[in-house]
Amino acid sequence: MASGDLALVLHAHLPYVRSGEPGSLEEDWYFQALQECYLPLVQMLEAAAADPTAQPRLTLGLSPTLLALLSDTELNRRFLPWLEQRRELLAEADPHFAAAATDLESQLQAAADQFRACGGNLLPRFRALQQAGVLDLISCAATHGYLPLLRDTPEAVHAQLVTAIRQHQRLLGERPLGIWLPECAYYEGLDRLMARCGLRYSLLDGHGLLHALPRPRYGVYAPICSPGGVAFFGRDNESTLPVWSASQGYPGDGVYREFHRDLGWDLPEERLEAAGIRSHRPLGLKLHRVTGQTCSLDQKQPYAPRRAAERVVEHAADYLQGRAALLDNLAATIDRPPLLVAPFDAELFGHWWFEGPRFLAELFRQGPAAGVRFTHLREVLGRGEALQVCRPSPSSWGQGGYHNYWLNDTNAWVVGEWQRASRAMVGRVNRGVGSEVQRRWLTQAGRELLLAQSSDWSFILRAGTTTELARERINRHLDRFWRLLDAVERGTALPESWLRAVEREDGLFPDLNAADWATLPEN
Repeated sequence: MASGDLALVLHAHLPYVRSGEPGSLEEDWYFQALQECYLPLVQMLEAAAADPTAQPRLTLGLSPTLLALLSDTELNRRFLPWLEQRRELLAEADPHFAAAATDLESQLQAAADQFRACGGNLLPRFRALQQAGVLDLISCAATHGYLPLLRDTPEAVHAQLVTAIRQHQRLLGERPLGIWLPECAYYEGLDRLMARCGLRYSLLDGHGLLHALPRPRYGVYAPICSPGGVAFFGRDNESTLPVWSASQGYPGDGVYREFHRDLGWDLPEERLEAAGIRSHRPLGLKLHRVTGQTCSLDQKQPYAPRRAAERVVEHAADYLQGRAALLDNLAATIDRPPLLVAPFDAELFGHWWFEGPRFLAELFRQGPAAGVRFTHLREVLGRGEALQVCRPSPSSWGQGGYHNYWLNDTNAWVVGEWQRASRAMVGRVNRGVGSEVQRRWLTQAGRELLLAQSSDWSFILRAGTTTELARERINRHLDRFWRLLDAVERGTALPESWLRAVEREDGLFPDLNAADWATLPEN
């Protein structure tokens, strides 16, 4: 008999990369995530649900921007040719990597077969898994805006939340009750705004609960209720570290597939150009194994799929043994069944850690025999157990635990731009809009403002990777916002060709309502 429960929570998100040109690096981000993570994840969950001995339960956050990509027919039409391009390049791999290449070829073929079988639309499969009780689908802020840095204009936070809720309900057929706050970032009073929007539960990093007032009686091992009436779950570090850490956890094992060594760096540039790829970049074609923590990329050894599959079984058993022992210890010391909450970025499973979906499948397969019972967040709250009322602590799950990763000398400049644009949007909405044409302009201005607020671009600026792309994206959306707002203010005409091009490129959230930026009534 299980002493408590384990709740795995995955956050599936990508920025809105639809505006990238066909064949762009940004489009690659989406297609690689689709091939390596989202398709294998859905297939794994469906297989586990069909196994009478397994016990699959998972909370899955699907961000509104990812939903927009998954539902974009034109974008997804390019996925199968993209897969075929990879298969052609894979055929040129060194024969020394035959086992790894054959395994990867089978995965590419499986992805293509799956995608064709569902007509290029994964969303009905996610819905079916929720209806079967396997998934608890939750939302995220509309464009993954970092909410503590938008709080000076509460209407900007409100617009992020209600736009997300509409998108979720439109595409998944059910209004979300839970939300993954971007970067698990919380500020005092956010709970009241969440409750105003109909959101009932979320999760925070451990210190968001452990530093709450009063300190929760059960620490992170039970949810709390905020004064605003929102339930919060806390991350259990012991249950996440073995999985997400490349240095201390399972993904760093030498037999697993190496993420950083990619055929896109190894093939001659002229071969890439012949395939229509402009320059060296990761292609998602990886044939090496980790080999060792200190092993340089040029010394990585060939990936051996069979050895990796065997290790997955061992690591799943080890993880479950650790969770069972922790639950037993907790059950002996607290007066309610303990809950372990283990949140992760979804792309860890398949993209960053190639064997990740197989690891999850093994957890669900081995869980009953190991004495570990899986649950999801909605199921926990549905039991009706009393929750301690506490004020969560401002926090995030980013480096340092608070807000400094998104507010530092590399990206702080954008916060003032968000605030200025948000105040201008609120002011314009409060004054009303005249013609239908102006309403159309203001609606598109709202889309551009939301897109400019994406925390992904701030993250990239701080990480120092594709910084020019991130800076260009922020400035592009802000420039479009101000041009549209200026046209509304002055009543001046916009070139129809320009407006149509912008609406086509940044055409997400078809039911966006500019009135969501109207001044909020006081509580």
